[in-house]
Amino acid sequence: MTWILSTITLDEVRVNLGQCRRCELCETRTTVVFGVGNPHAQVMFIGEAPGKQEDLGAEPFIGAAGKYLNSLLGIAGLTREEIYIANVLKCRPPNNRDPLPAEIEICSPFLRDQVRAVNPLILVTLGRFATQFILKTDVGISNLRGRVHMTGRFSVLPIYHPAATLYDPSKGPVMEKDFELLGALITKRRKEFGVTGA
Repeated sequence: MTWILSTITLDEVRVNLGQCRRCELCETRTTVVFGVGNPHAQVMFIGEAPGKQEDLGAEPFIGAAGKYLNSLLGIAGLTREEIYIANVLKCRPPNNRDPLPAEIEICSPFLRDQVRAVNPLILVTLGRFATQFILKTDVGISNLRGRVHMTGRFSVLPIYHPAATLYDPSKGPVMEKDFELLGALITKRRKEFGVTGA
């Protein structure tokens, strides 16, 4: 099997996004939170939307949930420097409320282009909104996590959002098990496409 080369770069996506004012979130955000990491990552993580710390720091997953995510990456044999991470929404919803359907619709072309640009082997969707968007489903995350799905040429592994474990520590062992599954999936996909690490 061969991997398809991307036709767009992350720099081009960032320029297209600019200081976006396409929805009302521009009125309450501090900054656009684009995405960060290895532009050629084999594993891309997709979250829901920036939180308070991310809005201030202009980088996804740098608050408490991000620190927990960093600790889980090692279970899968990954480091933060190896992955790319982005959100469905690029701006923080007020008071961290759920994304609205109209906001997702307006913002989603930029995420699609980010996925095309990075062109990973695996997409890891963190939480309900990212999972339902990528898999085009209304099924809840609890019924989707723990197994690999396919969308187009991408292997998709839904995992609980790290913030969920901060509120419900009983999800911790489940998260660890899912990151073990991610590690096995990485090994499998690398063999399929004849690629090496990072």
